[in-house]
Amino acid sequence: MLFGFILRKISHLVGFEHTRVHETLENGEEKAAAKLKEPLQERLSENLSKLKAAMGNSNDFKVHSFRFGSDGSLLGALIFIDGLVDTKFMTNAILRPLMNQRFENFQPTAGQKVLDELQHEVLCASDVTVVRSLPEVASSCLSGDTILLLDGNVTGLVISTKGWEKRSVSEPQSETVVRGPREGFTENLRTNTSLIRRKIRNEHLRVDHMTVGRKTQTDICLIYLDGVADPQVVDTVKYRIGHLDVDSILESGYIEEYIDDAPFSPFATIGYSEKPDVVAARILEGRTAIVVDGTPFVLTAPMLFIESFQTAEDYYTRPLYASLTRILRFVAFLIAVFGPAVYISLTAFHQELLPTTLLFTIAKAREGTPFPAFVEALIMLFAFEILREAGIRLPRPVGQAIGLVGAAVLGATGAGIFGSLSEGVENMVHITGKVEPVMKNHEIYTDCFGVYKNAFTAWKDAKIYDKLSAVCLKHWG
Repeated sequence: MLFGFILRKISHLVGFEHTRVHETLENGEEKAAAKLKEPLQERLSENLSKLKAAMGNSNDFKVHSFRFGSDGSLLGALIFIDGLVDTKFMTNAILRPLMNQRFENFQPTAGQKVLDELQHEVLCASDVTVVRSLPEVASSCLSGDTILLLDGNVTGLVISTKGWEKRSVSEPQSETVVRGPREGFTENLRTNTSLIRRKIRNEHLRVDHMTVGRKTQTDICLIYLDGVADPQVVDTVKYRIGHLDVDSILESGYIEEYIDDAPFSPFATIGYSEKPDVVAARILEGRTAIVVDGTPFVLTAPMLFIESFQTAEDYYTRPLYASLTRILRFVAFLIAVFGPAVYISLTAFHQELLPTTLLFTIAKAREGTPFPAFVEALIMLFAFEILREAGIRLPRPVGQAIGLVGAAVLGATGAGIFGSLSEGVENMVHITGKVEPVMKNHEIYTDCFGVYKNAFTAWKDAKIYDKLSAVCLKHWG
């Protein structure tokens, strides 16, 4: 997985995603593509046979043929995917009006005139468009629309009948607030765009639609405020998304990896959120939002590192309290990053910087422990990370047992394996790593940087701490 991640980043940097050309396709895909590379024919039976062959005679691919008109002389067919359409709406908005319309003034050969009348006078649907080719028919059908084809006509009608099951709007679990809106995004694209529209009722709000993924054909919307967002940033995001040549986009994280400015940086340059008020606030600040169908996480670009310490709730409370809370987050971040390294450097290399009473307390706490402070920090770090990952992945009934395992790990302190002070430092580091609103789900960043980078720096490059100790001894006598 890590090797594949590095390869994707390298290909992104050298521009393989923009220049590579797929010369050959699989045999099955090539045949299906060849069958769809042609316009609609006048014979309805020929169109239906080609569509069924292209769809592989799938069980959920439905074709409802029927006759209508004053004497039943008009032959038509409704094409849809079972489970993606609202059958009740399809019956009331399409079939019932067609059966009640007599078409007394038209002849059976006047198919185009009948289609025009259906589009503008008969069908009770708000979104009806014309389709002229088999690829458009297949794409619209797979998107949840219903296609109406008539015999003797080289065009068809695409009627919006999307009606699949979707999750209702609820409070996001990853961004809880005490004060503020409690609605969150869902997996439905139009629900998410409407939630943003409700927050920003401005005619300059632009929603640009794109489709990415050769096989998934994922719908993506780029939302920005015209006149506020930087046009160069908007064009860059459009270019990077529009030139993606991938098989699938299943979550917004795919987009984030491909369009990231700093692919190898451990810090994100693209933010995400489940709350419409947070995304709306970033759009009003001039950022662009990327809404991906099938995920409740909406991306915002560009992202500043300072946003990791901000929450929407800061703007809903009094400024003095919000400012103090934000300062507290900065302090917690510094403790999470530098806490283990400072503890290791002071207890293992620079005991002269500690007060005598504290030094005796640490020596008494570490008496009888078999491992040095550096090894203790690494072991406890991995133990906490394993417990956290297990608690997330296991089912909830089983996950409650993780608490017992955690108690056993902490009980190793009483057995003399770890020092009580080391355990206290690690507990403080993990607690403070949860304070940052955005980085609370990525505390591995602070752990890695705090233990590996700073601990090795404290161990091998003691010159910095020699200077620090010299300054401290100079001022403290």
